[in-house]
Amino acid sequence: MNSWVMRSILLLALLGSYWLAYQHGRSVERAEAGQVSAQRDSGDRQAEVIGERAARQEEQRRAEAQEEARAHAQEERTTADAGAAGADAAGQRMRDKASKLAATVSCPSTDTAAIARGQAATRAAMVLSDLLARADERAGELAKAYDRARTAGQQCEREYDALNQGHSVHPSG
Repeated sequence: MNSWVMRSILLLALLGSYWLAYQHGRSVERAEAGQVSAQRDSGDRQAEVIGERAARQEEQRRAEAQEEARAHAQEERTTADAGAAGADAAGQRMRDKASKLAATVSCPSTDTAAIARGQAATRAAMVLSDLLARADERAGELAKAYDRARTAGQQCEREYDALNQGHSVHPSG
C-alpha cells in the first residue's frame, strides 16, 4: 500500500516539475515576443524586414519542432496503449485462473467438520481472488496514468528544448 502512495506522490511531483518547465517556456516565449516588438519599434525598416524574416523562420522552425514532438508523443502513447492492452489481457487471464482455482478448492469428505473447513477455504480463496483482481485492475489504472503523464512530460520537455534551441541567435542590425 505504501508503495502505491509513494508512486502517486512521485507521479504528482513529476507532473508538477513538468508544469513548471512548461510555464518557464511560456515566460521565455513572452520575453522573446517583447524583444521582437522592441526591435520592430527601432525605426530601421531594413533591420525590421530582416528581423521579421528571421522571426518567421524561427517560428516555422519552432512549429515544426513542436509538431515533431507531438508526433513522437503520439507514437509513444500508441505503444503504451498496446502494452497496456497486453498487460490487461494477461491480467485477465491470471484473474480467470485464480477464480477457477478458488472455485475448485474443496475437500471431498464425509466428515462434516472437514466439509465446513473446505467451504471456509473456498470462501477465503474467492475473497483473495477478488482482492487480486481489484489490485491488478488498480495497478493497471495507475500504470496507464503514469504512462500518460510520462509521455506528456517528455513531449513538454522536447517542445521546450526545441523552442529554446538557438533562442540566443538574433539577427544583428
